[in-house]
Amino acid sequence: MKKLVLAIAILAFTAGLAQADIYIKQKTHTDEVTMMGQTTPAKDQDTVQWIGKNRFASHMEAQSVIMNLEEKMMYMVNHQNKSYIPMQLPVDMSDYMPPEVAQMMKSMMGSITVKVTPNNETRTVAGLPCRGFDVDINMMMMKMKMKVFASDKVSFDWQKVSEQMMSEMLKAQMRLSDEAVQEMQKVKGYWMAMETIVNVMGQDIRTTMEVTEITEKAPPADAYAIPEGYTKKDKFTMGDLQQQG
Repeated sequence: MKKLVLAIAILAFTAGLAQADIYIKQKTHTDEVTMMGQTTPAKDQDTVQWIGKNRFASHMEAQSVIMNLEEKMMYMVNHQNKSYIPMQLPVDMSDYMPPEVAQMMKSMMGSITVKVTPNNETRTVAGLPCRGFDVDINMMMMKMKMKVFASDKVSFDWQKVSEQMMSEMLKAQMRLSDEAVQEMQKVKGYWMAMETIVNVMGQDIRTTMEVTEITEKAPPADAYAIPEGYTKKDKFTMGDLQQQG
C-alpha cells in the first residue's frame, strides 16, 4: 500500500517550467485494517512535492523519490535506514531487486491489467475543477479499485508529466507493463484526489489522497538533494522491501 501511495503521490512532473518551482502538498489517510489476526492502525501522512525545470522530488516520512531528467537519473531514498539507490532512466526495476524478486516481477508483468473509465463526476479540489475517472487494476491475488479526480487546469504541462515521467514512475512503483501504463495515461490531468480500495485475500484496505495546497514558491536548498550521510546502495534488499510494506 505504501508503494501505491508513493506511486500516486508522484504522478506529477514537468520539464520546462519557468524559474519558479511548483510546491504541492498532499494529505493521505489509510483506514485501520485487521488481517490474519493483526491490526494495523489508521494512519495519516503528508507528502510534499517539488516540481522544477528537469527535476522533481517527492518527500514522505519514510522515503523520498528524487529525479533529474538532465542526468537521466532517479534516486530512491530510504529515510528509515538512511540509504539511497541511484537508478538510470528509463528504469527497469528488476535490475535493482534481489534475484528471486526480479524473476517474480518479470513473470507478473503480463498478468497485471488496468482499465480506465471516465465516470462523468466533477469536483473542485484546492480551487481547481476536476473530472472523475474509475481505475480498475487486477494483479494476481489483489484487486484495486480507484476513483480519481484529475485537473487539466494546473499551471504546469500535465501532458508532459504523463508522457515523460508518469510512465516511468508507474513502472517503478507499481511494476506495470507498457500496456498497463498506456491505459493509466487515459486519466486526463494531474491527480488532485483519489480513493483507493485494495482487496487482498478478501480484506478491503481503503486509502484516500487529496491535494491541500498547490502553489509556486522558491524551493529550499535541500529540496532535490540526497541528505548528507546517507549510504549509497546498488540494489534493494529483502529487508528494504519488507519495510515498504
